[in-house]
Amino acid sequence: MSGKILRMQPIFQEKLWGGNRLDTVFHYRIPSDHTGECWAISGHPGGDTPIVGMDKTLGQLWKEERRLFGNLPGDIFPLLIKIIDARDDLSIQVHPDDAYAAVHENGSLGKTECWYVLDCDPDATIIIGHNAASREEMAQMVEQNRWQELLREVPIHKGDFFQIDPGCLHAIKGGTLILETQQSSDVTYRFYDYGRLENGKPRQLHIAQSLDVTKAPFVPSTPSQETYAQGDAQVTHLVTCPYYSVYRVCLEGKAQWNWDKPFVNVSILSGEGALDGVPVKKGDHLVLTANYGEMTMEGAMELIYSHP
Repeated sequence: MSGKILRMQPIFQEKLWGGNRLDTVFHYRIPSDHTGECWAISGHPGGDTPIVGMDKTLGQLWKEERRLFGNLPGDIFPLLIKIIDARDDLSIQVHPDDAYAAVHENGSLGKTECWYVLDCDPDATIIIGHNAASREEMAQMVEQNRWQELLREVPIHKGDFFQIDPGCLHAIKGGTLILETQQSSDVTYRFYDYGRLENGKPRQLHIAQSLDVTKAPFVPSTPSQETYAQGDAQVTHLVTCPYYSVYRVCLEGKAQWNWDKPFVNVSILSGEGALDGVPVKKGDHLVLTANYGEMTMEGAMELIYSHP
């Protein structure tokens, strides 16, 4: 073992649509019953996670000791891990790609993201994609307020996984708890918000930008997944895209890993165990630093890990 295990101190964001499941499910101390997001592993200025036992945030460590992250280039720790609790529907939104964001959002990264459904109500759905044949038809449907006709709504179940590329219209709907792995960007274009008010006013919409970046017609992203055994673990490779690879691990016993990545993000979704003797439990989020090497993982737990 040549690397370190860094434990993160999550940051919480209150949202109009948020709930209390970050407390009831993960036992975090949340600011209110409208807490929508747990920024679990982040170097983003909008929520830079402190490292437990160090007087530093992940963003500071990225700037000061890049060798711990394999000397990767970039101004910002490139991935962001969130848990999202949607008590109510999120707005219909879309994200730009790197090229568009660089020009229109002060050099920000674009936003590619993926969702792993931790839990959801029995009849829960999400919005993913649209039914317009072209941007012209989409603009027409928006103008005529034909949102129900435009939006593609699909049922979801616990354990489902979705890759959301830039230009894909999407929305998490009420009754859903997800783990999101994404590029470290907070650029979101809000296309439609059901006419909701926040502090007595409608929330800002970004219709022009949304029409600019939404791809038409919609083509679903269907990552090919495979599951294999590794020691006493069942590992499912969920996705690999230009920004990240994401895996789900269900462990009952013991398994060996050999980490040769610039860094690895680990989120414990249920149960408890140990990583090289370091105790971990549901709700813990960790970063393994560059080329960590051999690791023994033991316990009874489910986790998601990702790397660039």
